[in-house]
Amino acid sequence: MSFAQTIQNAWNRQAKWLILLRPLSWLYSAGFQINKRLYTLGLKKTYHAPVPIMVIGNITVGGSGKTPLLIGLVNYLQQKGVRVGVISRGYGAEGPFPALVAVNSLPDQVGDEPCLIVQSTHVPMAVGPDRQASIELLLSSYALDLIISDDGLQHWALARQIEWIVLDAHRGLGNQRMLPEGFLRESKKRLNTGTVIEHGLNPKTSLNMHLEPGQPYLLCPATETHEPFNANASFYAVVGIGFPQRFYNTLESLGIHNFQCHEFPDHHDYELTDIDFDDLNPVITTEKDAVKLLPLLKQYPEYPRQIWVVPVEAVMSDACYIRLEQQLAQLGVCFS
Repeated sequence: MSFAQTIQNAWNRQAKWLILLRPLSWLYSAGFQINKRLYTLGLKKTYHAPVPIMVIGNITVGGSGKTPLLIGLVNYLQQKGVRVGVISRGYGAEGPFPALVAVNSLPDQVGDEPCLIVQSTHVPMAVGPDRQASIELLLSSYALDLIISDDGLQHWALARQIEWIVLDAHRGLGNQRMLPEGFLRESKKRLNTGTVIEHGLNPKTSLNMHLEPGQPYLLCPATETHEPFNANASFYAVVGIGFPQRFYNTLESLGIHNFQCHEFPDHHDYELTDIDFDDLNPVITTEKDAVKLLPLLKQYPEYPRQIWVVPVEAVMSDACYIRLEQQLAQLGVCFS
């Protein structure tokens, strides 16, 4: 098991040995505050884009449901006639940067989440660690009313007008400690400065969302197939996301109970050996992992094992849409 997986498991269990990392957390917190202060004082430059910027992020490490929420928002804004674009760091991608993302872009070039976002929405999107360069590339290619930043809540070099902070109600804030003792990127006080979207099935606030799973489909690089899905089969649950337990809970909700868990680090670069097992029982995985696995199937078209993909859709409360319309109206971005 990798160190990343070990510490992720320790965070989820709130293991007592994490207290040994507290001095590192103090150093991280001090460095974070100093860096933020430098931007506040104007000693570091902040970029102000010519169009409104909306950041969707979180204060925790690991999955919070941010990407499905972003996809849902983009689809909604497109339906309302808002010319929206998206930027992302393109974590784990090779570049070159900045780069526009197309429906046929490869995950190793632009990142797995950008591939999923564009394949799901066909939204104009640019990726790269330099957010300013990505925005300028996007605006040189498209006329846009709004740009959404996928993550980047702690990227103080980018000015923003709207912040949506996704908070997973199931994980919560763990031991409420900063990295690496806990999984907080910044203090929980940050939740007082943005629009908090509670992610959970039994929300306590009006601004909430949950993920609704769809019918699993067969990942096939060449042709469409309508082979029926058998929830009673024995699966290998292969997952490389920030919070794998959410995927296992999703499988259970779909009546899929017979599966072996095979976890990889978030944004894992899959190899064929990762999905080689002693039998030909099918693999079941997430859409985010599927964008990494599909190129492998294209390289090895004779691969005999079925790979099933579970799609999810973010279902937002009415209050989320009302808040979004209010925030955009204040910025002069109106729905048609």
